[in-house]
Amino acid sequence: MRIQPFHAWRPHPALAQRVASPPYDVVDTPTARRIAEGNPHSFLHVVRPEIDVPPDTHPYHDTVYETGLRNLEAMMREGVLVQEETPAIYLYRQIVDDHAQVGVVVTCHAAEYEEDLIRKHEKTLKAKEDDRTRHIDTLSAHTGPVFLTYRDNARIDAQVEVALREPPLYDFTAPDGVRHTVWRMVETEPWVEAFRSVPHAYVADGHHRAASAARVARIRRETDPAPDDQKDYNWFLSVLFPAGQLRILPYNRLVLGLNGLSVPAFLDAIGKAFEVRKPVDGTPREPGDIHLFVGNAWYGLRWDPRGIADPVDALDVSRLQEKVLAPILGIEDVRTSDRIEFIGGIYGTQVLEARVRAGAGAAFSMVPVSVEQLMAIADAGRIMPPKSTWFEPKLRSGLLVHRF
Repeated sequence: MRIQPFHAWRPHPALAQRVASPPYDVVDTPTARRIAEGNPHSFLHVVRPEIDVPPDTHPYHDTVYETGLRNLEAMMREGVLVQEETPAIYLYRQIVDDHAQVGVVVTCHAAEYEEDLIRKHEKTLKAKEDDRTRHIDTLSAHTGPVFLTYRDNARIDAQVEVALREPPLYDFTAPDGVRHTVWRMVETEPWVEAFRSVPHAYVADGHHRAASAARVARIRRETDPAPDDQKDYNWFLSVLFPAGQLRILPYNRLVLGLNGLSVPAFLDAIGKAFEVRKPVDGTPREPGDIHLFVGNAWYGLRWDPRGIADPVDALDVSRLQEKVLAPILGIEDVRTSDRIEFIGGIYGTQVLEARVRAGAGAAFSMVPVSVEQLMAIADAGRIMPPKSTWFEPKLRSGLLVHRF
């Protein structure tokens, strides 16, 4: 893999905690507005600039992107963000409870994304990709990193271990309890050389950011009178984490209504595709085990994924779609249906129970997909069903910005 150091724009050390924000795609507009209220330094003013325009403004109006540009340049002009004089590579560690992960922050080349050296496991939605493409192009900046993973590499691990002994640039705990620590490394060639031995990286989170960054690189090359493969617009902001450190949480399903079926009829239909049993506690513990909450009770749905050669067909989410969501509940496309919601495992099964008791039809609690499954699917050139992975903790935006 090709990686490159970059001239980062980053918060003044005294302001890092106030600047760092949740990524744009995990908060809706009202939540972003509430988080940023009273904090003019919040990076949400850049990544969710619609919070600073009249509420009736269309979310994709030119004004939204222009506001993001003005907010970014104001932070740069006022010293909220300062630029590194020397291109550097960074380490970014996150700690929550007993889990820690350390990523290497670099820029990656768009050509490696297009050539599938950086591999994907999800499709993107056109409207969301168009939005991030306009955002990146208007700001001439990658304001949030793409979350990449790679198979563990002993040489890189050893370099990380040595680098973590140095004093950090930033070290703070965010309101959600996640501790964020960043180190800067100006001796970058050992890192560039070490990553040359990594054959592939995988998009863990940030498919829309990665696809949009590649699109902007193509746009800039096509409009540049002197295009150059090494110009900054070809490189996009990324954090590379070793696969062995990552934690994927379940991505559960909530169905609104039972498609006209009574609870007994629904369970009878499911029994044709699964072994239905009870009691269970709502937390499945191995692949082939899905827990269903319906009619004020939890049920276990068992099936056997062993021996299934196709890595996508072997997923519980695929089995659920094929045998329940489409044929029984009439939900053919979960991307467009308004009768299904996706609930990240961080919220627990209590949320699922509460929503069903409040009137939703049913909830499905899933075993999380493994990182190895994700990489195997990407290696096979396959695509996971939508909303199959929930990575936690989330990367903060605004700690490191790549301007081009």
